[in-house]
Amino acid sequence: MPLLEVKNLKVYFPIMGGVIRHKIGEVKAVDDVSFAIEPGETVGLVGESGSGKTTIGRAILRLLEPTAGEVRFDGHDITHASERELRPLRKQMQMVFQDPFGSLNPRMTIASIVGEAMKIHFRQMDRNARRDRIAELLRRVGLKPEHMNRYPHEFSGGQRQRIGIARALAVEPKFIVCDEPVSALDVSVQAAIINLLQDLQEQYRLTYLFIAHDLAVVEHISDRVLVMTQGKIVEAASSEEIYERPQHPYTQKLIAAVPKAF
Repeated sequence: MPLLEVKNLKVYFPIMGGVIRHKIGEVKAVDDVSFAIEPGETVGLVGESGSGKTTIGRAILRLLEPTAGEVRFDGHDITHASERELRPLRKQMQMVFQDPFGSLNPRMTIASIVGEAMKIHFRQMDRNARRDRIAELLRRVGLKPEHMNRYPHEFSGGQRQRIGIARALAVEPKFIVCDEPVSALDVSVQAAIINLLQDLQEQYRLTYLFIAHDLAVVEHISDRVLVMTQGKIVEAASSEEIYERPQHPYTQKLIAAVPKAF
């Protein structure tokens, strides 16, 4: 059974206008999208900015409400589940955000950022056990335990993204949406973060939806690739097939745009 099933997902946003503001149209950010992800698999979701990639990731996690369609996670239909029904599943579904600068609260220490979700989902864990867990997570992502007493502004972009990854791992998820996790980083740092995500996937048996606009990045981490444009998936194939035998003209254009250095 797939860990995640998305069936005919639609996310539309209203366009408001007129003297008395009313709906005059809608933006079809995601328009009738279907796919599935198997346990332990990494599926790359690729497309240009505005194609609807991030909207899909947020709708899957119910950070945005779907307009229509169905999302099933680990056998549970979560499309219209209440917040109370979602809470046990929240810790199994996490997200690594695109912006390592804006996604961390500058007023909180790293211990508070990484440990916040533990307080909610692991209420039986006392303060000492929580700090031990935070220290272990920081080591896992390539940071030092003593970093937990610092603030986000004291770290580089790559280090902040490692903190974001540690936060996502804190509640022991099965599935992580990686929303362009390296696009805001220097090229020299991108490879290190991708290698870290691959190592963590093996250690924790994680499943990824890896969102990106850069096909060269997705090639190195994905088992399968979904190509998206204008709210629709136009091609789906294994990573090897997408790069060696692209079928859709849009996919061919994306591949042609990849710098030859890759």
